[in-house]
Amino acid sequence: MIDEQEESRRFAALNARLQTIWSNLQTDAEYEHTSLIVPSLSVNQEELAKVLGAAHYEERLLFALIRLRNPNARVIYVTSQPVHPDIVDYYLQLLDGVPLSHARQRLKMLSVYDASVRPLSEKILERPRLMKRLRQLLGDADRAYLTCYNSTVLEKRLAVELGIPLNGVDPELLYYGTKSGSRTVFAETGVAAPLGNGDLHTEAEIVEALLRLAKERPGLRRAVVKLNEGFAGEGNGMFTFPQGELDAATIGAALRKLRWSSKTETYRAFLRKFAEMGGIVEEMIEADEVRSPSVQMRISPDGQSALVSSHEQILGGSTGHAYVGCRFPANDDYRLQLHTEAEKIGRYLSSKGVIGRFAIDFLAARRSGDQWSIYAIEINLRMSGTTPPFHALEFLTGGSLDVSSGRFRAPNGQEKFYRATDNLKSPAYRGLLPEDLFQIMNRTGLSFRHSTDTGTLFYMIGALSQFGKLGMTCIGNTPEEAQDIFKRTVAALDGEGASDLHGEDAPIFDRYLAME
Repeated sequence: MIDEQEESRRFAALNARLQTIWSNLQTDAEYEHTSLIVPSLSVNQEELAKVLGAAHYEERLLFALIRLRNPNARVIYVTSQPVHPDIVDYYLQLLDGVPLSHARQRLKMLSVYDASVRPLSEKILERPRLMKRLRQLLGDADRAYLTCYNSTVLEKRLAVELGIPLNGVDPELLYYGTKSGSRTVFAETGVAAPLGNGDLHTEAEIVEALLRLAKERPGLRRAVVKLNEGFAGEGNGMFTFPQGELDAATIGAALRKLRWSSKTETYRAFLRKFAEMGGIVEEMIEADEVRSPSVQMRISPDGQSALVSSHEQILGGSTGHAYVGCRFPANDDYRLQLHTEAEKIGRYLSSKGVIGRFAIDFLAARRSGDQWSIYAIEINLRMSGTTPPFHALEFLTGGSLDVSSGRFRAPNGQEKFYRATDNLKSPAYRGLLPEDLFQIMNRTGLSFRHSTDTGTLFYMIGALSQFGKLGMTCIGNTPEEAQDIFKRTVAALDGEGASDLHGEDAPIFDRYLAME
């Protein structure tokens, strides 16, 4: 194994090649290349274990099969466990204008047949025969690149050992995507953020930060204690300030009553992870109306920062911080303001050498009669929960975002809207196989139709039978039509399972359905 310094040198040299590939892809719609997709969830595995059916989140990047529209593109897609062939065909047959047989010939699906709770990239690296096979399948390494869910030292090593560039952030820059690093970026760019402190590691530092918040915000009722590398709202602890005189003792006692979305989290385990990865404390913004929009950005290999999309995130769980789904686009009242703030952050990250996709979570709040106030919450230097739905829209319609308005238009000029979730679940769905799902959708007519560019696209289908869970994006020509398709799709599945419950907390899902 090469040493760290040599690995970094080779990684930089490989990524210089990425700019050439990127330039060719932008100028030549039929540029011959190979895309290796490794949807490894290289995140804290203890936090990931809280997510039901997390192993099947590797299927969320199947939207990348859109690249097979290019008749000279080849895709290699690797997963921990095999993906049902009907699921693969489900995506390929939606490639409008591309014969299924032609697309299938240019796609290679591989599996490591390893269901252990570890990042997929790690599993690949420890299999030398698989690594050799991947090198052979890649062909001309000068025309190949690696795409991952997120970038860590594992993905960096995988890219170096395969001899291809990684289309993602250099792991040496990952601090900017932590909760603490995000606060640093917001301060540097002048983007408003909740009052708080970062780069904390100990219980004493948490207590001190909470005391400081109480002094700077008299009457503050709640605060949030966040792990630096938490995701999807997991790793966020809700703190309630006690009544009366506040000191280290009273704050410390109240801290032991932290609440999390996960029912398995404990105070001792949380503090252990906090010591390992660090974290932040920040005020809980409360107002008459509070929303959780998000902006997706992309920094290309040439350093150009670009807006991808903006959404309203739907959050739930016992603390209201767990990601449940989203709707597109973000609210008209503040969408362009979100874009302006996101572009400041994009330019800053570009100046630091960041490339690839990332998302910025915001909070929009207002009191009766007031204007909306926008606060930046965190930067995710990776694909996020809003990435698959938007790229499903691109995948299916062939349209694009109008950057000036933040709205999406199909090639015929028709605006498009959607409602999406990666958390549709019910005990009654367990046992449904992929072929059962496709039969239900074909019978009800709710599947996506190219004739209207409306309907439902499913993802994470592999989680359905065992966990009763899957994701879906419901596309309409109006917000109301997208919502109606969403409700009718849920009703169709419920009709098969004779259940109107969705997971452990039905009111969370009801809240999502009620969003307008």
